[in-house]
Amino acid sequence: MKTTLKLMMVLFVTLLLSCGGKEEKKKEPISYGRKEVPVKKEAKASKTPASKRIDLSNKGVGPITSVTLDAEIDQNMVTEGAEIFKKMCTACHRPNKKFIGPSPKGLLARRSPEWIMNMILDPEGMVKNDPLAKELLIEFNGSPMANQNLTEDEARKVLEYFRTL
Repeated sequence: MKTTLKLMMVLFVTLLLSCGGKEEKKKEPISYGRKEVPVKKEAKASKTPASKRIDLSNKGVGPITSVTLDAEIDQNMVTEGAEIFKKMCTACHRPNKKFIGPSPKGLLARRSPEWIMNMILDPEGMVKNDPLAKELLIEFNGSPMANQNLTEDEARKVLEYFRTL
């Protein structure tokens, strides 16, 4: 029994010594006497982020070419639009602040109603074909807007809700 215990102890110590402490040294890159040339980084012109930029002439790419907004806000549409927004959109959008996606507050002051509806109805097509949608995708860390497969009527109700924010 003592021999077995000694043999196990020798194996255990050998195992511990063979596993630890090896440190690999990184090789320095070979220098051929060239000096590194400092590269001047051009200062980027302070561009307005896409989410803050105003572009009311862009109608986007999609099925909606014209939207007529009444002077008065339709409260029935607002109520239904708020429910649709709450159910389908709040995973990524917050009404009053930037989240995964931009806030819809004040959206109609920055985008045309057609652009908004086209983005709601066909976000994939917009990101492929609309320069502003592409910039928004980049600004929001490549998080694409999910297509919720809303109907034009549902998208119009969400648009009406956005008018109240």
